[in-house]
Amino acid sequence: MGGGDCRRRVWGGLYAAPIERTDSELVELAQSGDRGAMNELLGRHYDRLYAICYRIAGSHADAADACQEALLAIVRGLDRFDGRSTFKTWSYRVASNACLDEMRRKNRRPVAMSETMPDGDDAGPSLDQQVADRLTLEEALLRLPEEFRVPVVLRDVGGLDYAEIAETLAIPPGTVRSRIARGRRQLSTLIGNQVPPGGRQR
Repeated sequence: MGGGDCRRRVWGGLYAAPIERTDSELVELAQSGDRGAMNELLGRHYDRLYAICYRIAGSHADAADACQEALLAIVRGLDRFDGRSTFKTWSYRVASNACLDEMRRKNRRPVAMSETMPDGDDAGPSLDQQVADRLTLEEALLRLPEEFRVPVVLRDVGGLDYAEIAETLAIPPGTVRSRIARGRRQLSTLIGNQVPPGGRQR
């Protein structure tokens, strides 16, 4: 068989879809200087990294700045990543720290209403109601102390389990559970319902 993508398998003369590389494989390639692997790795996780930054910062502008700083930190620090944690956990730690640094540097600039306008034109709640709901949640999150807000966001937005959050924040799992529980209770009081940011009870 001639040259071609060695990641493809041939069966009956037909090419199957490329086999998706794991994060570990991409990290190894990126550490060896493969820029394509680095781009694929960052592209795979960008949306979730941005979502975490946005929910921590409450502002698209701050989230964009923080996410950019996080991506730069990931690129610069990838050679020191030793694989003792998953790349996802490590990258979320980097993004959380970058976002908190950005907020401290800008002294928690207030959320601008224009930055919270949702995109699209669906048949769901009215635009005014969507904006009101989002502002309520974002403002409530920003009112939480960092020690509660960050683990709540990592759990309900990042989808990390308690052990991963403990590793990300370098705190015991029991402390993670306590902070998430307290953070959700405070959010419930602030937004007037019992539904956590992820939209479901745990």
